[in-house]
Formats: sequence, C-alpha cells, structure tokens
Amino acid sequence: MAESSTTSQPQVPPFRRGLQNAYDAMAAIGTVWIFALMLLIMADVVGRNALDHPVTGVAEIAARSVVAIVFLMLPASALRGNMIRADFLVSRIRQVAPGLVRLLDTLFALLGVAIFFAIAWSAWPDTAEAWRRSEFFGVQGVWTLPTLPFRLIIVISGIASGFGLLVALIQPATEPDEMVEI
Repeated sequence: MAESSTTSQPQVPPFRRGLQNAYDAMAAIGTVWIFALMLLIMADVVGRNALDHPVTGVAEIAARSVVAIVFLMLPASALRGNMIRADFLVSRIRQVAPGLVRLLDTLFALLGVAIFFAIAWSAWPDTAEAWRRSEFFGVQGVWTLPTLPFRLIIVISGIASGFGLLVALIQPATEPDEMVEI
C-alpha cells in the first residue's frame, strides 16, 4: 500500500494563481527577448570583426530592449515578493521585532504601488503621443522601429507591477514567514 503524503502545499487562491501565470508569461517573453538580443549582439560582433559588416542599429535596439526586458519581468517579481531587499538586515530585525518586518514589508509594498503607478502615469502621455504621431526611432531611410511597443511595455508593466504588489499585500500567497512556489 502506498503512503500518502501528509505535508501539503498551501493553497494559493485561484485569482492569484491566474495573475501569476499571466505575469510569468510576461517574464517569459522578457527571457526570450534576452536570448534574441544576445543573438543579435553576437551577430553584430561577428559581422563587425569577421566580415567587416556590422548589424545596423544594434546599440539603439539593445538600449531600448534592456528597459523593456526589465519592465516585462517586474510584475512577476512584484507578485511573488522577489523584489530586492537587504535580507541581512531584515533577518536581524525579524529576530528582535517580527511585527516591524511585517510593517516594513507593508510600507514597502504601498510605496512600490505608488511608484509603479506613477511610472505608468508619467509614461502614458509619451505613449499616447507615440501612437498619435506614429513615432519611430532609428535612422530614417536606413532602419527604423516604432517606439510605441517599447513605451507601451513600460505603461502596462508599471500598472501590472503596482497591481501585483497590491494583490500580494491584500491576498498573500502564504503566511508572512512561509515561502511557496506558485
């Protein structure tokens, strides 16, 4: 007779699990984008050094891509509670005053919500203008890319990151000191 496992994973609310899946898909797009950017940079290096023919626009594409990739990965980190913090300090505070750590986490989440929503709000006018004017970057006649997708990623990811922090604050995946893999 097979033994049944007595340890069970904490139940993650369905809404949060669905949101995490959507945010993980955004992060996966960012991961694939990193790989594609790596291939583009390698092609540029090989083209520049071996063939004396660099790939046009790599520096500009890479500069915009880094920002977009970071913003694509932020919502999943925000919802999972994987934002960077000084764990050495938090662990010492937790030993002395565990309630203070929960208060600091709450204040951090609320400040993060405000910052991410402010980023989205401040990026929106430029995004709308890029849509209205069909804005492009690059060298006209040589190569150009539309700026709208890059700007839209910042707006959408800013809102998603703020919402992720808010959901994590209101509907924790686990008890404060537990970790769970979603």
